[in-house]
Amino acid sequence: MEKCKNVAEPGGRGIWAWICVSLLRLAGWRLEYQPPPGPKALAIFYPHTSNWDFVLAMLAKGALGLPLRWAGKDSLFRGIFGAFFRALGGVPVNRRERTGFVGQMAEQFRRNPVFYLGMAPEGTRSLTEGWKSGFYHLALAAGVPLALTFLDFRRREVGVRAYFRLTGDETRDMAAIAAVYAGVTGKHPELQSPIRLLSRTETQKPANVTRASR
Repeated sequence: MEKCKNVAEPGGRGIWAWICVSLLRLAGWRLEYQPPPGPKALAIFYPHTSNWDFVLAMLAKGALGLPLRWAGKDSLFRGIFGAFFRALGGVPVNRRERTGFVGQMAEQFRRNPVFYLGMAPEGTRSLTEGWKSGFYHLALAAGVPLALTFLDFRRREVGVRAYFRLTGDETRDMAAIAAVYAGVTGKHPELQSPIRLLSRTETQKPANVTRASR
């Protein structure tokens, strides 16, 4: 497990990085960051309990200058908005293909010499019984480390807390990930899902907790 350190200055350069840093500072947020150990990584974001998570994550991305990509269904990239979503870092996924999400994203990692992909393993802002396992299987298939990215509303900190290479032992790996995220508090703590992988037989229906609307 590679730990990260707090930094006062952004990793990005240019006016956009300056704007993002300035907005975070004005809002009272600090960045926690260390450059990735290599040219490829799968960044997982936790916890995801509010619409504000995306805004803060994008500001942190801009401040740090990370070329972070995100995956979306291929229908989003058709027509006049296709170029726009690609410019924002989007990567289309055809879920009708036999290889599925993991296979297609693993191919993206193999094809690109530099590739950082972001995912929210909870998959929703609602409370669930655990995390979707796609990120886990993808990191193993692509042979890339996880960037354990976080949003802590109690401490008002955002960034990358550690880098971690999965061993393939799910129980051991998830316990190590949970230890890194210990004490991290989302905007709506009651909606934070437990850090455990959902089994194939488990459904992902939201629990009886109202989803955050802000």
